[in-house]
Amino acid sequence: MVKKLRCQTDFLVIGSGIAGLISALNASSLGKVIVISKTKPDDCNTSLAQGGIAAVLPGSDDSISLHIEDTLRVGAGLANPRIVEKVISYAPNVIAKLKRLGVNFTIKEGPDDGFDLTREGGHSRNRILHVADYTGRAIEEVLLENVRKNPRITLLENHMAIDLLTQHHIPNYSMKPWEKIECYGAYVYDTKNEIVHTILARKTILASGGAGRLYQYTTNSQIATGDGIAMAYRAGAKVANLEFVQFHPTVLYEPSEDDNPAFLISESVRGEGGILVNSRGERFMKKYHPMGELAPRDIVARAIDHELKETGDKYVFIDIRHLDPNFIKKRFPNIYENCLKRGIDITKDLIPVVPAAHYLCGGVVVDEYGRTDIDNLYACGEVAHTGLHGANRLASNSLLEACAFADFCFDDIKKHGLGSKEFPTLPDWDDSGIFDSKEWVIIRHNFRVLRALMWDYMGIVRKVSRLEKALKRIRLIWQEVDDFYRTNPVRRKMLELRNMTYVAELMIRSALMRHESRGLHYLVDYPQPDSRFAHDTVLQYNSIYRETHIP
Repeated sequence: MVKKLRCQTDFLVIGSGIAGLISALNASSLGKVIVISKTKPDDCNTSLAQGGIAAVLPGSDDSISLHIEDTLRVGAGLANPRIVEKVISYAPNVIAKLKRLGVNFTIKEGPDDGFDLTREGGHSRNRILHVADYTGRAIEEVLLENVRKNPRITLLENHMAIDLLTQHHIPNYSMKPWEKIECYGAYVYDTKNEIVHTILARKTILASGGAGRLYQYTTNSQIATGDGIAMAYRAGAKVANLEFVQFHPTVLYEPSEDDNPAFLISESVRGEGGILVNSRGERFMKKYHPMGELAPRDIVARAIDHELKETGDKYVFIDIRHLDPNFIKKRFPNIYENCLKRGIDITKDLIPVVPAAHYLCGGVVVDEYGRTDIDNLYACGEVAHTGLHGANRLASNSLLEACAFADFCFDDIKKHGLGSKEFPTLPDWDDSGIFDSKEWVIIRHNFRVLRALMWDYMGIVRKVSRLEKALKRIRLIWQEVDDFYRTNPVRRKMLELRNMTYVAELMIRSALMRHESRGLHYLVDYPQPDSRFAHDTVLQYNSIYRETHIP
């Protein structure tokens, strides 16, 4: 029988996607690192990313100022210009680093050498580097190989953080109103052996990804349940802009009830000339935006949603039949093979597509170095709100942001040092007084209800009355889940649903705070942008007190 583990480390990295693995590789030069992965390390959104990394490289007809301009324009007035400039200017360093680690980006054919740059929605130039149409998977494999070879990094698979350790866990400790919250690591659940470990860390880096699984239809991995956002919020960190959920306009339509991620039809398919048509064969995007198929994602998703509601159809189509079949097979081998398995030959057939939840533009608030407002706690990747994306993410800026902020976190830690090796007296996980009620159907039922509720009431197009109903129902679900959590043994699905209810409640509250339509947040009651709301929506739990109710 495996016993509870209590250990100390220099770094605890929560998450094993691109942000977590680069953070771990960086941190290993300063000390020992533990990386925890909820399932297999490559079961993450990074592995599912098809598109690529946006970067302006020397010798192209592009410029950093144009990339900055595109990012700010798509961000709909909420992207932070200082952060945008910092990240976009840093992009060549990201590409150079990934190349050094072993990522082989696709090279264009012909007499001119150089990277095969493609374009996606919102970009004014071809500036996206890719590895065919499985860029994320290629990067993840290279990073994992480097991590596994590194003797200073311990990778713990099937381990899930429950809560961050702070002063609130010190017995009989009374927080002062002016006292800064500090992070000392986390309680970590070993999902295979069903025990909770105590991992103390001098620095903790949240890289746990997004929250796409809150929605019934999503491109996200099953692990994307908002864990890092919920943990940071409960610990007292600020979260912001959680109303801005990006729906990818084009995922393969499959009439399935399973819980697998929807298969993504990359935006680069449209970047290479694919067109969107409705069931009547009509190309419709030009009537919604002058950029047509390459309009920003929020506009394309709403356009498809409008077409479907107007026609009553279940899906629209992408048509690439006019492209060279050999080019299609070489440029999109992953999409070609996966569609063929489903009876669709994309060189000959229309591709049925619908929108699905894809990316969360808000998250845990960090500064330009990835620092949260909790001491010794950093965040990078989709879990973090850096200010880069604003109200809508520019395609292929997410992998760039994850890499860049992993480096920015490391630069800050290297500059200021790891801090004290001493930890306060923190107890091990206490599971006394709990019993298995054999009522796990509560978790399964509420998981389904929550995801359907978010899809129907907090989807692409929203209405105040529906959001208010959703808020009441989410709070009832939260109470039921919290009661169950307090009296039953810890299990992964329970922990995930607990986090999902926290984040769902925060997302709905954020949406109700924004009385306008901006970027990814479209509210029929307020269909226009309003300058009075041209700011971030910030929420923070008053963790000075130990109550755990949702405010």
